[in-house]
Amino acid sequence: MFTGCGTALVTPFLVDGGLDEVAMRRLVRRQLEQGIDFLVPCGTTGESPTLTRDEHLRVVAITLEEAKGKVPVLAGAGGYNTREVAELAHECEKLGADGVLSVTPYYNKPTPEGLYQHYKTIADAISIPIMLYNIQGRTGLNIDPTTMLRLAEIDQIIGVKEASGNISQMAEIVHRLPHRFIMVSGDDAITIPLIAAGGHGIISVVSNEIPGAMSELARLANSGDFAGARAIQRKYFALMQVNFVEANPGPVKWGMYKMGLLEPNFRLPMVPPTDANKAKIEAVLEEVGLLETMHAASH
Repeated sequence: MFTGCGTALVTPFLVDGGLDEVAMRRLVRRQLEQGIDFLVPCGTTGESPTLTRDEHLRVVAITLEEAKGKVPVLAGAGGYNTREVAELAHECEKLGADGVLSVTPYYNKPTPEGLYQHYKTIADAISIPIMLYNIQGRTGLNIDPTTMLRLAEIDQIIGVKEASGNISQMAEIVHRLPHRFIMVSGDDAITIPLIAAGGHGIISVVSNEIPGAMSELARLANSGDFAGARAIQRKYFALMQVNFVEANPGPVKWGMYKMGLLEPNFRLPMVPPTDANKAKIEAVLEEVGLLETMHAASH
């Protein structure tokens, strides 16, 4: 269900700091029109730690309303308060989410046993699939392959979004885990090597800007057409890189603003990129033709 390209949706805000529900609906519709495979609202790219419980569930509900069952919705539900995460996952299930993406507990660095019990508690609270999210650079915690193998024995745990950056670890996961276990990349730039190693796709940041192109890249790679996938990557590689010139999702939201997709409102602790980085982002958008797309759409 969660293979190919899924977009880690940004959360657009109003100037007063509230949710921009109109822009949210528009972003989801654009994703569907351009052929995205699945949607991931309220992940960390959606600034989930800064959303209230009501806001979080509202974003998931809007995504589900707009998706209308055309594509699966993998709702973000992660964090380091196990009881709260389990409750949130249960609420997402009640709304109709097809699964949850659950980032490892950050800051408190549980032991492998603590990690197992954390995810087991979430699994006990819901009946929909859970995808693990492994991103040591942000959380300070790596799910090693042995722990992942143990977690994969829990029926609801169906896969992992791997953003460890460690291709060797990714290859080991494919080698050791059951065939039913899905592995998708958490880094746009390594989608192709991850699929080549036996992975199944990408949960993407850049697909907020280019859903059609990233979906096609994942489709080509999954069908073994790596030359075709590389051609798309070559065109958009600078965009994948510049989206991380500062902490995500600052740069991608600025890029989407320059494309006319949302207003440049940020919720603390996120702030707009520096002027120097805004210039870099805009230069890349110009280079790949996305500013021209915006100008054409506005005339």
